[in-house]
Amino acid sequence: MDLENQFEIEHLFLDDRKCKVCGIKKNLIESFYRTRKNYTIPSSYSYECKECTIKRVQEYRKKNIYLTEWQYPDW
Repeated sequence: MDLENQFEIEHLFLDDRKCKVCGIKKNLIESFYRTRKNYTIPSSYSYECKECTIKRVQEYRKKNIYLTEWQYPDW
């Protein structure tokens, strides 16, 4: 029984994952950030796509802009 010819590298990875935020199915390896070192396990990738993560971080930074504009108090 020849197992090497039956499996390809694509069978080892899940190709698509649905983003928990936007609900769109995207490529797992290209569209999701890795959260753990082991990249062969699908659970080592986040459940939020890169685009939604960038939007979330930008909105958070916009809300907390006053922290970056801090000045020494004038006593």
